[in-house]
Amino acid sequence: MRDFSISPREIAASLWRNRDLAVALTKRDVVGRYRGSFMGILWSFFNPVFMLAVYTFVFSVVFRARWSGGNESKIEFALILFAGMIVFGLFSECVNRAPGLILSNVNYVKKVVFPLEILPVVSLGAAAFHLLVSLAVWLIFYIVFFGVPHPSVLLLPVVLIPLLLFTLGVSWILASLGVYLRDVGHIVGVFTMALLFLSPIFYPVTALPAKYQTLLHLNPLTPVIEQTRQVLVWGKLPDFALWAAATAIGSAVAWLGFAWFQKTRKGFADVV
Repeated sequence: MRDFSISPREIAASLWRNRDLAVALTKRDVVGRYRGSFMGILWSFFNPVFMLAVYTFVFSVVFRARWSGGNESKIEFALILFAGMIVFGLFSECVNRAPGLILSNVNYVKKVVFPLEILPVVSLGAAAFHLLVSLAVWLIFYIVFFGVPHPSVLLLPVVLIPLLLFTLGVSWILASLGVYLRDVGHIVGVFTMALLFLSPIFYPVTALPAKYQTLLHLNPLTPVIEQTRQVLVWGKLPDFALWAAATAIGSAVAWLGFAWFQKTRKGFADVV
């Protein structure tokens, strides 16, 4: 039986080796999701516009919520909230799909030459596409109501690196577990719903008592959400020490997830 390398170097090697295949499958994933609909891929643009409008109405009009440190603008509140949702949306889309990635591609499992490890990468690529569309919506609204964004916006790709690494690692683990434990998908759905409210998306970290702030910082999404707002909304540089720590943790999770996937993939064909 073939042995699969768990070396961290193999992650980069596999991505480079299969880059064209990963890009092609990502395009197919994105286009296929909207195939047959009247507006097609335009739905990827209208969905975040609709959600931004809903958030603005519900939280700033119905609940009259205000963001600590912000002004009284309903639009600003919606953009602050939506910035957090952009980050959470990428993570939740990937982890919710991960348990079914192998099960929904059984035909690939039977092919010895197919690199199964790129399936979570394809899922992440599709989620990244939707993140870019949501970011475009965010920027359009910001430009219309507040003018030219802060130059710090250009640092957003750097800020998101820890999130991408962490999400990829978790996706590899869940993709493998989903083959052997079919309940994983249901558990993950409940977990992501809880995580939505346990992340500083609808409220700032400072809104909580000090003892709970410490617990909230244990959430791996917290530093990314907070620093995304720093560069998008407040025009500040990210905390590079915190970013370096988050990147180190994300890299470790990515390697552990990859190693787990490589060690367990030998039994996929027998189970599916």
